[in-house]
Amino acid sequence: MFTENAMLANGSSNWGIVGVTQRSDTVARQLAPQDGLFTVAERGTGAGPLRVVSSIVEAISGKDHPEAVVDRIAASTTHVVTLTITEKGYRIDPHTGSLNIEDPQVRSDLAGHPPQTAIGQIARGIQQRTRGGAGPLTIVSCDNLPGNGELTEKLVRAFAVALPEDEAGPLLAWLDANVTFPSTMVDRMVPATTGDDLDAVECELGLRDEAAVVAEPFMQWVIEDNFAGDRPAWEEAGALFSTDVAAWEAAKLRLLNASHSLLAYLGLAIGKDTISDTVGEDSFRTACRLMLAEDALPTISLPAGLDGETYCDQILERFANPALGHTTAKVGSDGSQKIGLRLLTTVRANLDAGREPRWAALAVAAWMHHVATTPRQELNDPLAAELQASLPNDRSAAAVVPALLSMRSIFDDGLAANTTFAGLLTHWYRIIETHGLDGLRNEINNG
Repeated sequence: MFTENAMLANGSSNWGIVGVTQRSDTVARQLAPQDGLFTVAERGTGAGPLRVVSSIVEAISGKDHPEAVVDRIAASTTHVVTLTITEKGYRIDPHTGSLNIEDPQVRSDLAGHPPQTAIGQIARGIQQRTRGGAGPLTIVSCDNLPGNGELTEKLVRAFAVALPEDEAGPLLAWLDANVTFPSTMVDRMVPATTGDDLDAVECELGLRDEAAVVAEPFMQWVIEDNFAGDRPAWEEAGALFSTDVAAWEAAKLRLLNASHSLLAYLGLAIGKDTISDTVGEDSFRTACRLMLAEDALPTISLPAGLDGETYCDQILERFANPALGHTTAKVGSDGSQKIGLRLLTTVRANLDAGREPRWAALAVAAWMHHVATTPRQELNDPLAAELQASLPNDRSAAAVVPALLSMRSIFDDGLAANTTFAGLLTHWYRIIETHGLDGLRNEINNG
């Protein structure tokens, strides 16, 4: 939408997007018969009319046509590659923070097979550019990761370094001279489209759109102005170019995303299906406000122009939008990849300042309860097997909390050894386990 709005704003028509799917070919199959056209249906207060977006000119299934993806990245007409592949799509080794060279698909990509991972496809595309004389390229991560541009560059370079020396040297030299990796922060809630959503769009549009997308009216994109070559005039579509993207990233991760996780795990603990239903529980809304006010805001530096209290009020209003249908199961997935960035940074900052991270600990304890009470085959997490293997047969607070704290891929030595944090986790887990919603209500409302 930003790309199309930018072209509408300045009257240009020289930009188009090649969309690439990774794990599933569903979106590519939906878009291809529609020539890339899809409808955006805004839902909630301030929603605009249906919008048919035309900036996607091609859709490719990356797992089925990896060579085509590499060719598109290598094309001289390609100037920008953006990524929204979720935290686990980056194939990060949780122990080193760099590329997981032992990942089977990463190893296959390095061995010269048609690349299946996003990092492998990007690296091989850039490698092909070095041979074909294409111009500079900008790689733009749009995922919820701090310093996402720096991280993406680190991973692409790690891939290059792992190649044979005769390949690594030219690729690294070309990266130095021709490729940049600006960081960004993207904020718009876009839940998975349901059959009912498609039916509603069809009634309103008069046409069946299998690729329709439902979204809230709010959307925000903050971008580091560090481009190697041409780009759309996204600023004319409302994107903010900033020299302090890190502050925007931190605000979103530790305020909005942290709240999303807290509500997801509390909702899962008591059988709530959606985030809007969960935030409708007064005590959970209170817990969210307290986490933001007492744990998060005192430990972050907000970017210029962002009022913390107003932003937090806005977060809760957005979560309460029932039209979005954001499920607790979806938001609560991949918790091992999310809680460190969203919650543990806040926990650590409070402990270092001599304060109890009471409400952030509630979120982590609720995640632990979710891990301990979800059957192994149903736990949607890349570390599901490792998590389940670490759990004792005794699923009480006294047994589960230390067992999960011992996982160094999630908790560092300092957090694992901190008795204040462990005590808070045990306290909250025991309340969830023993007293459920009534116990949570009493404890939260009593402060």
